[in-house]
Amino acid sequence: MILASPPFWMLPATAVAALAYGFPALAAGRMNDNHARRLLGLAWVAHAVALLSLLAGPVRFGFAPAISVTAWLVVTAYMVESQFFPKFKARWAMGGLGSVAVVLAWFFPGTPLSAQASAWLPLHWALGLSAYGMFAAAVVHAWMMTRAEHDIRMAQDADSGLPLLTLERLTFRFVSAGFALLTATLVAGFFFGEALYGQGQGHWRWDHKTIFAMLSWLTFTVLLIGRSQWGWRGRRAVRVLYIGAGLLLLSYAGSRFVMEIMLGRLG
Repeated sequence: MILASPPFWMLPATAVAALAYGFPALAAGRMNDNHARRLLGLAWVAHAVALLSLLAGPVRFGFAPAISVTAWLVVTAYMVESQFFPKFKARWAMGGLGSVAVVLAWFFPGTPLSAQASAWLPLHWALGLSAYGMFAAAVVHAWMMTRAEHDIRMAQDADSGLPLLTLERLTFRFVSAGFALLTATLVAGFFFGEALYGQGQGHWRWDHKTIFAMLSWLTFTVLLIGRSQWGWRGRRAVRVLYIGAGLLLLSYAGSRFVMEIMLGRLG
């Protein structure tokens, strides 16, 4: 299998982002807060430059760029949150996620977008990736919420820096935002289906991406109804969140991974 080559000027931005993400991840407990914050800011900027390099010349996209954009959005959400919750300690998680995602996009930069692609496709992708980012942020918060709950049961101080109820509230804010964006993505896919996929495809193209996206939407619908009507919280809510996020991951990134890597089909 011959992998696609990334733009040459993506390498410096990728290297800077990976290193700047990596230091806070590996030395979270030993690094000064101000230094860690500056490194994370530098990594965020370099990561954005690396992503923009995929838009230079022929636009590229694939499973790894989708994951990289998702990670960048999660880091963006964390940087905004840290302004309102200065005690929120998740730099090591952000650093680990960001460094893996940016390096992955370097090795698997995706394939050039066809010149005949619909003008609606960037909007469809933007909505879908924004939903990815919000649900990924919800998963990170849910994981930290689970860790905080475990620490409380073990009579230990939670290392997140935020109360358990605050983490839970933030988790479901991200779930609600992601649900709204996912709904908009599916609605756009329905109304602009023929423009996106070509004449004769109808409103829906019932492929694995659509099926997994619909299953994910139904799972999140159940989660939000369960929380509203039956007060779902804790482990039950987190499990349903993980299932929905897993299905959503399979809808695009998972299917592209199978085509690009496992089947060796680029394009």
